Parts: sequence; structure tokens; C-alpha cells
Amino acid sequence: MNLSAQSGCVAQSGRRNFLGKALGLTAVTIGTAAAAGGDAAGVKQPGDDAFGDTPQSLTPAGTDFELAHDRSVYAYTAKDGDLAKVGFEGKRWGMLIDLRKCVGCQACTAACKFENNIPTGVFRTWVPDVELGTYPDTKRAFLPRLCNHCERPSCIEVCPAGATWQRKDGIVEIDYDLCWGCGACVNACPYDARFINPITKTADKCTFCSQRVDQGLLPACVETCVGGARQFGDLNDPNDPMTRQVLSDVIQQLKPGTGNEPRVFYIGLTTELQNNPPGIPTLWSKEQQDMDRNDHDWDIATGKESDHV
Repeated sequence: MNLSAQSGCVAQSGRRNFLGKALGLTAVTIGTAAAAGGDAAGVKQPGDDAFGDTPQSLTPAGTDFELAHDRSVYAYTAKDGDLAKVGFEGKRWGMLIDLRKCVGCQACTAACKFENNIPTGVFRTWVPDVELGTYPDTKRAFLPRLCNHCERPSCIEVCPAGATWQRKDGIVEIDYDLCWGCGACVNACPYDARFINPITKTADKCTFCSQRVDQGLLPACVETCVGGARQFGDLNDPNDPMTRQVLSDVIQQLKPGTGNEPRVFYIGLTTELQNNPPGIPTLWSKEQQDMDRNDHDWDIATGKESDHV
């Protein structure tokens, strides 16, 4: 075995050991089950989930998480107690994003992925990199996006299963045991904040990291923002630092004409982006694949076009 392959095996083993210790599973059991292709006690195998096998593209080497767990690990809702279902009485959570401080580093996107077990290719929060103006008078802008936890959510009334509801503190949640993935709420959201989770086959979106908020912690995206561009707080508390800034500064909301009354506010949001924000996020690699440059392929390794073979 060459050094590169040996290093890969060590790294893969390390990841399995970490997951095994953290989640009460043994790395040996996972490794044996994967090698034998058979069932092992307490370890979910492909085909065990009534919602179908995990797509092969979402389980590259060393990522056993999706195979070892069912969809319950992706949800923090009514099953976790009254607080998870009802929320805090008298509070109204909101977020303020100062675009003057956002540098487009995507730390929030990565933190959200890790915190909420979001599969490859879909996002609860993302930061589009957009170009404003017309050449040569152009400038670069970043616009962090997420569920707006609206005061009047259009996603709730269209759900035929009653799987989407709003807590008393304003957080909009999804009951993953009731949702059947029809996509009605995905289409109803004017902010493109919802998607169908390819693992759970249900609707998914940002929850303000309610599992953290209920423990007195900040959402993962706020905690990891390197520029301090995101603030989270109680809009019902006039002494909350975020609320004070919302009341004292010039703020904007996305698509105010929808009547949804978003509770995610922005500072420095241009009119162009306010009413026409970038849509559903796409992967850079996918965009490169979709680019048909007059029958030429884009060679990512060399950064040059190459003819079809």
C-alpha cells in the first residue's frame, strides 16, 4: 500500500472512531457491517429506511453518518419535548445581518452544515456572491440567505399534512414525521429558503438552530461569523443589543411587498437585491458542468477549455 492510500485509510478510520464514540456506536461494528455488506445490530444498512436508499453520491468514502442513522437525527421538533414544540412564551426571535461586515467567507454555511447534518448539495443558509451594476461600473456583494421566520409565514397555510407550524417565539418548524415531501411549502416560500432533504425525503430549512437556542446558545451561523455580521436576539426585549440596533438603525427586509413580514433584517441591503435576491443555491462544480462553451469542456485542473474527445 502506498503512503497516500495508507493515509486515507488512517483518516477514514479516525472519522469512524470519532463518530462511534460520539454517537454510542463502535467503529468495529460499522467497519465490519460495511465490509460484509450485511446487517449489524444497531447499525442502519442501505435499504432499511422506508424512504429509500441513501444516494451513493451523498456517501463518499469515510462518511458513515447517513448509513448509520435514520432520519430522526435530522429533526429537533415535537418529539423532543414541549419546549421544542411550543417555544418560549413572550419572546420573538429574530436576526440582524450587517452586510457591511459580511466578507463572504461561508463560515456560516459550513457551521450550519455540521450543526444540522445537512446533506451534500442542499443548504439551510448560504451566501451568494453577486455582481451589481453594469460593466465597467460593477461591484461585488454578498447576501446571506436563510429562512426568514416570517410573522405571517406563507408556508404554513399551504401544508396539506399540517407538518409546518410556528412556535410562540416565532420560530417556524417542520414535523418530519408528518411531512411527506409534497413540496407545497417549498413552492410557497417567496425566499427560496426551503428544499427537499435528499436523505429524509421531507421539506427542510433553517430553524434558527432551535436545538441550540432552547439551551441558551446562539445559532451556529451567528456563533461562527468571523466578521460579526450576524446578530440574534429577542425582538420583544427593547434592551436586547440586536433589538436596539434594529430600532435605531436603517434596516431592510427581503421582498417586503409579499406581506410575509420577515424577521430577518439587513443593514446595507441594496434595492436591487432587496426585491430580486439570488434564487436557489447551486454548487460551483455543478455550474461548471452545466456551462456549454460551444462544445468545449472546462478543465478544472488546468483552468482552460478543452475540446470534446
